[in-house]
Amino acid sequence: MVTKEDLAQAILNLTASQEKISQEMKASQEKTNKEVEKLASYIGNIGRNQGDVAEEFFINSISPTLKVGGIQYDELNKNMYKKTKKAEGEFDIVLINGKDLAIIETKYKAHENDLDNLIHKKHKNFKNLYPQYDNYTHHLGLASFYINDDIKEKALQNNVMILQRKGEVVETILPL
Repeated sequence: MVTKEDLAQAILNLTASQEKISQEMKASQEKTNKEVEKLASYIGNIGRNQGDVAEEFFINSISPTLKVGGIQYDELNKNMYKKTKKAEGEFDIVLINGKDLAIIETKYKAHENDLDNLIHKKHKNFKNLYPQYDNYTHHLGLASFYINDDIKEKALQNNVMILQRKGEVVETILPL
């Protein structure tokens, strides 16, 4: 027969066992969280590295001639950044001559939101940040190692040129 003392001891043992399991689970969860954070950082770095590779490729491809879409430019600005009270923006590649300006967003793999961001946000921010170029003809471009056909079509319909690698050169596809 089980006595009250035996039952009380069993409850104490069970409580202690549950506390130990709870502490072990907490320690395991903390370790898992740290591993997930490291993995997320690693994955983020891969994405940034791929973006850097794409950006360097297009800059190195455009730099020798400073010619894009049949237009000769005088200068290439890499990672043009500015912040004011009105707006803030960084622009991967900006090409300028006396009358034309090209804003080119580079991506390792272009997505529809990259195109939408270029058209609706980045270009607007550029105009707010650099009003001295208001009288220039603005050309928008999306440069990427991979752009699916739907995004290409949408870009061209929105007067955005496509720059993509083709062997060792950059191919420019202009809107009609």
